[in-house]
Amino acid sequence: MAHKVKINGETRELDVPEDMPLLWALRGELGMVGTKFGCGKGLCGACTVHVDGVATRSCSLPVGSVGDKEVTTIEALAETPVGRALQQAWLDEDVMQCGYCQAGQLMNATALLNRNPKPDTRQIDAAMSGNICRCACYGRIREAIAQVAEKGTANV
Repeated sequence: MAHKVKINGETRELDVPEDMPLLWALRGELGMVGTKFGCGKGLCGACTVHVDGVATRSCSLPVGSVGDKEVTTIEALAETPVGRALQQAWLDEDVMQCGYCQAGQLMNATALLNRNPKPDTRQIDAAMSGNICRCACYGRIREAIAQVAEKGTANV
């Protein structure tokens, strides 16, 4: 069945079953491999995308449920001031080790700062608690988010 889905500002047609997870449509059908498979149950956060600005686990979201909502993936993150600022903060704080979870971490952090530009440490930890990092870079992730919250995005 054909579905029209708006992804990163472009309407794409997907001829896939309506119950196919968005993650597999992005990776397999569209070749957008920045969004990663982690657990397949929506628990680890590696597959996080934005759906109408809300951090959403793409492994548990059927394509047929997207409808006319706007999907944003890691491939378009640098097109936003918050996304650019977070990517720079990730580099400044040397966040990444293996890097596998980082797309999902960045997508979740961006959603947080878009809805709350000045979160405190408790709010950062609460918002990021659903994203697992096997390398345990949580302190550096928290610091990078706090850095953007403190500096803002005006100079990005």
